[in-house]
Amino acid sequence: DNYGPQIPIGGGCFSGKDPSKVDRSAAYAARHIGIHYLKKHKAKEVFCYLAYAIGYPQPLEATVVIDGKQQLVTGFDLTPKGIIKWLDLKKPQYEQTARYGHFGHKNFNWEKL
Repeated sequence: DNYGPQIPIGGGCFSGKDPSKVDRSAAYAARHIGIHYLKKHKAKEVFCYLAYAIGYPQPLEATVVIDGKQQLVTGFDLTPKGIIKWLDLKKPQYEQTARYGHFGHKNFNWEKL
């Protein structure tokens, strides 16, 4: 249901959750942000960290580590509503995640720039 042991996930699963749950939507946003910074900086490795708390629409943490150098994520609406709108997460598309997994399939908005 996620990337595997190298990528830390806070424990929430994606399947069965609607996109308003940041377990799912923020993971998709982090994937998109990671791809964005990877291409923007021509990096070899990018980790994106987003941390949320119940009752707070903005993330408590929004950082990327680009080839070992940390910086703040900027230029993205990282509220749950913002992510849903930005990645068009209300569009029926989740059957494909059951077939192909959540990442690496080019039809998903979080995989596109």
